[in-house]
Amino acid sequence: MNKEELLELIKQGTIDILKLKPLLSDMNTADIAEISEELDREKKIQFFRILPKSIASDVFAYMDSDQQQIIIEALTDTEIGEIMNKLFVDDAVDFIEEMPANVVKRVLKNVQPEKRKLINHFLQYPDDSAGSIMTTEYVDLREDATVREAFDTIRSTGPNKETIYNCYVIRRDRLLVGAISAKTLMLAKPQERIGDIMDTNLVFAHTTDDQEAIAEQFKKYSLLAMPVVDKEQRLVGIITVDDIVDVIVEESTEDIEKMNALAPSDDPYLKTGVLRLARNRILWLLVLMLSATITGMIISNFEAGLAALPILVAFIPMLMDTGGNAGSQSSTLIIRGMAIGEISPKDIIRIVWKEVRVGLLCGLALGTINFIRIYLMNGQNLMLCVTVTLSVCCTIIIAKTVGCMLPLVAKCLKIDPAVMAAPLITTIVDALSLIIYFLFAKAIIGL
Repeated sequence: MNKEELLELIKQGTIDILKLKPLLSDMNTADIAEISEELDREKKIQFFRILPKSIASDVFAYMDSDQQQIIIEALTDTEIGEIMNKLFVDDAVDFIEEMPANVVKRVLKNVQPEKRKLINHFLQYPDDSAGSIMTTEYVDLREDATVREAFDTIRSTGPNKETIYNCYVIRRDRLLVGAISAKTLMLAKPQERIGDIMDTNLVFAHTTDDQEAIAEQFKKYSLLAMPVVDKEQRLVGIITVDDIVDVIVEESTEDIEKMNALAPSDDPYLKTGVLRLARNRILWLLVLMLSATITGMIISNFEAGLAALPILVAFIPMLMDTGGNAGSQSSTLIIRGMAIGEISPKDIIRIVWKEVRVGLLCGLALGTINFIRIYLMNGQNLMLCVTVTLSVCCTIIIAKTVGCMLPLVAKCLKIDPAVMAAPLITTIVDALSLIIYFLFAKAIIGL
């Protein structure tokens, strides 16, 4: 029985909820969490209570914060303790960060003292840092241990660890000296020393490193896990690839929101209130609206000329839209290139030179088509055709240049390049395109 069929039976009430237990034991925990999300409050609680204890904490970790709060409020203190003590520390920290104070107080009261201390320690790390997303559930080995002893350690401690595919070699002072993969251990001879076969060329992070930079390291080196050390190079935790996937989604969402003039929000769209959505948009809309005053002032300065030759007004929207679109294309490519590490601010000269040439080709193509269109549709007015065509060519070249430079400049100034995206670039290019247009009209037509 697949997930959809099982969900439909639960909703219709045609299956005894107690008969679900053996069916759920063989299902993926992420799918079980999705089924729970579709149930009403009462059935959600019943559904969670009949989950096998061996998978309940894993299912809880996959639930969103609203579901988790409903479940926690319905459980007894003993049941809360059982769930929280089985959660990996990083999942427990993520859960607590999303809960209101009264829920946090009750949860921490029922967590084992050692784990409570760890959770409180993790909560002190800066947001978006390596320390805030790492876990302490890893396997550490001694440098002088044999492969046979290493396997004994993994068998005894591995079941409670988040991953055993990579083990980390430390000295007595917890100084990180190497790492060893499960593959290396399985292929090694039982009597070999860990120190002789471990990998000492490590990629690691410090607790205060930014999570976005760590995600880039995971991509660059194709990592499944990365050790995290403190200032003295002592191993304090690891970051696993599932946490990095969450980071990538979070950072990408934030960049998309900034690129479209939205204040970033951590809450899902359907669970965000109307007032908050409006508040996240109003400020940027206000800034962009007021910045449009510049284009209004430019048009006002040429009001007399436009009155004498009204046909010029018809081409202003086309010119401004084309410039804004051209600039947005360049900025999007540059922001993406920086995000995945393909380009950096030191490449600015090469990038600008390339975008100028791209802009020239695009400008010539669009300008030629516009020349023919205007010539045929506006009484073969040659001077008007030349004015609009030259304006389109120059606008696209400048728009491409501005679009590629602003994100690079923002990066140099330690500002998120996503801020210098479509809305801001469009506003700047609109003003420049009008200035170019009216200057050409004044020189060619005598505006």
